[in-house]
Amino acid sequence: MRAVSNVKHWLLMVPVLLLMIFFSGCEMGKKKPEEGTLRVITSIMPLSYFVERIGGKHVAVSVMVPPGGNPHSYEPTPQQMVQMGEAKLFVKAGSGVEFELDWMSRMMSLNGDLQVCNASEGVVLQPIKRRATVHQAQHYHTPFDPHFWLTPLNGVRITRNVERALIAADPVNAAAYKANAAMLVAELEALDGEIRSTFAGVTKKRFLVFHPAWGYYASEYGLEQIAVEEEGKTLTPAQMQRVIQQAAAHRISIIFVAPQSSDSQTTTIAQEIGAHIGYVDPLAYDYQTNLRNATRAFVESMQ
Repeated sequence: MRAVSNVKHWLLMVPVLLLMIFFSGCEMGKKKPEEGTLRVITSIMPLSYFVERIGGKHVAVSVMVPPGGNPHSYEPTPQQMVQMGEAKLFVKAGSGVEFELDWMSRMMSLNGDLQVCNASEGVVLQPIKRRATVHQAQHYHTPFDPHFWLTPLNGVRITRNVERALIAADPVNAAAYKANAAMLVAELEALDGEIRSTFAGVTKKRFLVFHPAWGYYASEYGLEQIAVEEEGKTLTPAQMQRVIQQAAAHRISIIFVAPQSSDSQTTTIAQEIGAHIGYVDPLAYDYQTNLRNATRAFVESMQ
């Protein structure tokens, strides 16, 4: 049976390999990274920020799930599979991001020499808070909330993990990586203090989001995230009514959604409680600016 399984696996990979050969030929006329530049691929946009800040001119970074892409459902293009075959380092979240769970083994089969950095190493992952039944819980691929990167102190952990991975892959430029990482750590620690000061005078601590991406952020700063959705699960009418009642009871005036998502249930809830729709992005590239913008938005919703 194992032999049959292996044959099926390689039969499935043949079209991908043929496409890789084709697109490799197409890439010949395009500008390629400078000789000696370390080719790095990340799974999601926020991780690209860390690699580029620490790697600087010594790295050429590509991201698998592009802006607007959904990590729960995105499938890589043939061109991206070609890039994966040529990369030296892959930086993954490692926290249960659905794209990684679905594609990691297949991507590794295309590049046996690929080094992997687990950006969540050393992070204490939080269990997903469920109000779900056993049937609903089957939707989850992991018991942990994958969105660990949305606090500056976890950003410090990401920085150290990426720093070590870059040095291991390219020890010649270790001094530059160490200096850039030290600078970024100082910025992130300052940002953490800035966010704490911002919430110090805020008495109302709840905010309403459609997708439950901000649990680590809420825990770090003593807030309560009220989430409409549970990892892609459409609410039943009874569940939606409970969310509406909870939001109304706490006099919530804004429901936050990610810019790349759209759902009719968000509009329905907003209309029922007389709330506006606001936007916070868990997958934005500009990490520090994004957390400042999100903090500002959450504080305004708590006034």
